[in-house]
Amino acid sequence: MFAKDIGIDLGTANVLIHVKGKGIVLNEPSVVAIDKQSSRVLAVGEEASKMVGRTPGNIIAIRPMKDGVIADFDMTEAMLRHFINKLNVKGFLSKPRILICCPTNITSVEQKAIREAAEKSGGKKVYLEEEPKVAAIGAGMDIFQPSGNMVIDIGGGTTDVAVLSMGDIVTSQSINAAGDMFDDDIIQFIKKKYKLLIGERTAESIKMTIGTVFPGSRKEEMDIRGRDMVTGLPRTITIHSEEVLEALTESVSLIIQSAKNVLEKTPPELSADIIDRGVFLTGGGALLHGIDQLLAEELKVPVFVSDNPLSCVAIGTGLLLENIDKVKGHY
Repeated sequence: MFAKDIGIDLGTANVLIHVKGKGIVLNEPSVVAIDKQSSRVLAVGEEASKMVGRTPGNIIAIRPMKDGVIADFDMTEAMLRHFINKLNVKGFLSKPRILICCPTNITSVEQKAIREAAEKSGGKKVYLEEEPKVAAIGAGMDIFQPSGNMVIDIGGGTTDVAVLSMGDIVTSQSINAAGDMFDDDIIQFIKKKYKLLIGERTAESIKMTIGTVFPGSRKEEMDIRGRDMVTGLPRTITIHSEEVLEALTESVSLIIQSAKNVLEKTPPELSADIIDRGVFLTGGGALLHGIDQLLAEELKVPVFVSDNPLSCVAIGTGLLLENIDKVKGHY
């Protein structure tokens, strides 16, 4: 009868929804397919994702979130409405309370857009919370104690680095080097070196199958197909892990630099805690082969990949919803 509280990880790559008492009930790509002529929404999520790069001219598959913020307001609203209706969380007379996560450096205009999109898609009261904080809670850190915890959340559009203590962010930085940028680096690298054009899906598959960012830690190869830029015909080539390492070096160094910047601004007492506790990696980018080794070597502190990096933020929203009355002071 009553509406259930829901937590949404509104990511650039995926949307995860946590319903209070049920856990994570939805995990779908943040993609909307629309008919260009009539602007009608044809498919959302998984179904729309299959269409990326494979549609006739009148159908376009859009990713309404870019770099962790809303790039297309109407599409984001349509996507959220579709997911919320699909879950059937509205009560007979009441609407659900929604907790949504956003990157740390988001402007008040962007915050307002996220809030409005959630309200229009059927939320009664919308709470916004910063992503690295929610990710840290989802990764099992106790951030409400007076001790330092550091989290690096590598998502699709943004990487958020934050040091937390007493339930809040002490220092943080958000940059646009993340999963999507890695894919783009691979596309550009193959285009330049082999004069071969590949799509986003192929690039992602290379990154996940043979990709690494730590020298010498992986020696694998993979056949990929694309379109030859010279002849215009399909062609197959073999690519090696070392080449992916070369393609990703620059973007990964941005993440390392960002982590160093945050550590430099951290009060010394909290820095001491981070040496003891280490740094936790969350988000899909945490699954990139060798990233934990590379960060540990560069930052000189232990680095751990959290148990379930892809769903840390969604799990965190669930835990925050359980205690929403305690943390209400922040809203």
